[in-house]
Amino acid sequence: MSRLKILALLPLAVALSGCNYVVLAPAGDIAAQQRDLVIISTLLMLLIVVPVMALTVVFAWRYRQSNTSARYEPEWDHSTKLELVIWSAPLLIIICLGALTWMGTHLLDPYRTLGRIHADRAVDQSKAPLEVDVVALDWKWLFIYPDYGIATVNDLAAPVDRPINFRITASSVMNSFYIPALAGQIYAMPGMETKLHAVVNHAGTYKGFSANYSGAGFSGMHFNFQGLDDKGFDAWVASAKSAGGSLSRAEYLQLEKPSQNEPVRRYGTIDSDLYRLILNMCVETGKMCQSEMMAIDAKGGRGHEGLNNTLPLAYDKYARRGSALGPEPTFVAGTCTPEAPQGKTTASITAPVDTAPLTGAGLKRPAFTPLKSSSFFLGQRPKSDS
Repeated sequence: MSRLKILALLPLAVALSGCNYVVLAPAGDIAAQQRDLVIISTLLMLLIVVPVMALTVVFAWRYRQSNTSARYEPEWDHSTKLELVIWSAPLLIIICLGALTWMGTHLLDPYRTLGRIHADRAVDQSKAPLEVDVVALDWKWLFIYPDYGIATVNDLAAPVDRPINFRITASSVMNSFYIPALAGQIYAMPGMETKLHAVVNHAGTYKGFSANYSGAGFSGMHFNFQGLDDKGFDAWVASAKSAGGSLSRAEYLQLEKPSQNEPVRRYGTIDSDLYRLILNMCVETGKMCQSEMMAIDAKGGRGHEGLNNTLPLAYDKYARRGSALGPEPTFVAGTCTPEAPQGKTTASITAPVDTAPLTGAGLKRPAFTPLKSSSFFLGQRPKSDS
């Protein structure tokens, strides 16, 4: 019988063998602090959970029907000492949890610049942080290294003990950027930028993925994050540069199209302005950037003349970027000039000196005839023919 019991536990052992405890054994200081916060919070809650579970068994056993020696007090209804224990212990634990949550919310804010790279090591100010631009595509990850002029698909690397500054956005739907060994997850959203500061303290290869469902190819949005020493990272960068590929705006528009289970891809050269164009949703040539549109709106808009400022969109994935202004997919055209070509906004748009609303100077007067007033609109009843 004992052997049968052991055999019955084997499936459970096999199932547990597939568990990965990377969250409890991370490779980065931010993830390590998050782990400590989870462990301390769990232990504090167990101070209540364990006694309650134990007392449940004790009370059920002590006051069972067959135990005639137990005290029987049918008129008992109150105990001041017991009330103090019941209310004071949970209250103290809630206060402790609240203090931990408040401190953790500020110290582990993903937008907060790192103050240390390890529990016993401060940030080396002589080393500049590694800048990485992250773009969640359908259904793959694009990583741009602006300081090195390279980009990769589903492949990420960083030097050990060097702070990493992530700028994160998406091309279409929302995703969640997550490397459990490095730091917590943070969302990637189109037209918006989120940030994450992290550091890796141990060399190795760790898993990264999207933690937010985003469609048919979501299950293939995995990538490897490599923690390398300085020489190893320099070799990795050199390997990417020698890949020979070039990530231009036209190449990006092809890469952006939905695809599943994409292999690792590297680009030795990139368009230096590509991430800004992706963030402002204006990679297509001639399309107005989101930042330009917001600047025009802040100045008062372009009036009736601006209503017709649309052009057909040559590239469109499933009409996601279409417009309701016409039968063909359209986009708002840019207002660039030869002096300020696409991607190089003028200072008057990004930081206008004159904040007065636009009055339409330079635009042809729209053909607009005001409505004629009538007795009906003045609230009078129309006269009868009789």
